[in-house]
Amino acid sequence: MDKLRNYDVSFSGLKTGKYQFKFEIDKEFFQLFDTEQEFTNPKITADVLLDKHSTFLEFEIKVNGTAQLVCDITNEDFDHPIENQIKVLVKFGEEYDDSEEDVITIPMSDHAFNIAQLIYENVVLSIPMKKVSPNVKNEDLEILEKFSPKEAEEEEKSDPRWDALKNLKNKN
Repeated sequence: MDKLRNYDVSFSGLKTGKYQFKFEIDKEFFQLFDTEQEFTNPKITADVLLDKHSTFLEFEIKVNGTAQLVCDITNEDFDHPIENQIKVLVKFGEEYDDSEEDVITIPMSDHAFNIAQLIYENVVLSIPMKKVSPNVKNEDLEILEKFSPKEAEEEEKSDPRWDALKNLKNKN
């Protein structure tokens, strides 16, 4: 948890206005989280813009860089561009609450806000579900589609035991 403190943005003592912060994100950052990653060798920059108001804070977090993914088709490594942006409003209240999507409430006694989780989510959300290398040729994709199993449409087969009952229902 102490290493996550490197991603604290201290806002106490700052006057109202806009402030910029920059964080370099690499594999050590992702090791701070207890999850397995679908990518390796991340080289990402997180640009954080803090707009401090008298009663709330606005954060805009942009991530740019690359991460190495494994192609689902060829099983080869390739560099995938990482580019994403989120905006979060931080307001002050009694206790920490992140139940709303774009609004986070922090205790009034806090003097800094940790953005590590927001950076992590921002990067993970920019990883595609289907990972296809840009080196895969269209011909290869067409061959793969040709030999892929097709979904069989099931026709409703009538059960003769129930047909007589359905006829009774239709007469009434």
